[in-house]
Amino acid sequence: MEGSLIPEQFSDLAPAILAAAEQDPRLVGVIAGGSVVTGTADKYSDLDLVLVSPTEADHRAVLAEAPDFAAKVGPLLAAFTGEHVGEPRLLITLYGPAPRHVDFKFVTLADLDHRVEDGLVLWDRDSSVQARLKQRSATWPRTDPQWIEDRFWVWVHYVTVKIGRGELFEAVDALADMRGSALAPLVIGDRVAKPSGVRRIEQIAPEHVPALRETVAMPDRADCLRALWATVRLYQELRGDVERRTDAEETALAYLREFS
Repeated sequence: MEGSLIPEQFSDLAPAILAAAEQDPRLVGVIAGGSVVTGTADKYSDLDLVLVSPTEADHRAVLAEAPDFAAKVGPLLAAFTGEHVGEPRLLITLYGPAPRHVDFKFVTLADLDHRVEDGLVLWDRDSSVQARLKQRSATWPRTDPQWIEDRFWVWVHYVTVKIGRGELFEAVDALADMRGSALAPLVIGDRVAKPSGVRRIEQIAPEHVPALRETVAMPDRADCLRALWATVRLYQELRGDVERRTDAEETALAYLREFS
């Protein structure tokens, strides 16, 4: 294991996890992802691990016992699966006594053919993990600016309706979604290899932080309207060369003006 790349707060957990994996014949590898791969791990980082089984049958058996596996390696405080993020193969955990977050994702060798990043292989029982990784390249998902333009003005109308109805907390949440799904990809562009919403955007694009700050709203009608207009202005500045949905834009903005 390349221990120097693992955050110091996991210096006891990481070896215990690898030892437990080695003792389980249904596992053939452990891969670290996230900030360990990008070299940005710090004292606040989680540990994102992928545990690999050779077959679907082994995978199902290991996944069924995932909480037991997590409990074996350290003082487990809480654990739950990731259906809420569309990933039932994920076990999200918190360890003590100092709080440390570890994500375990359980996959098969075949699942590695469809991955978003090339992780750091911490353990490989028989070199099958490394061999599989060499067969296909990872593809990190990126947001197409046209995809954003096709949806943006519908989102503007949606937020306007929520403000008009007085659903202000819903409006605040929707504005945050627009910031992460529309503004952040355009602000970040190709500055980083693995963009992920607004994560680390303060460090990646500090010149845009003042404008982004204006898109954050309190659950107040006037403030939500102010933040929505700020979102619109920043998007219009950033969107670049796309096929503009002019009719939708004009209609959505005319409706927004009725409330402003």
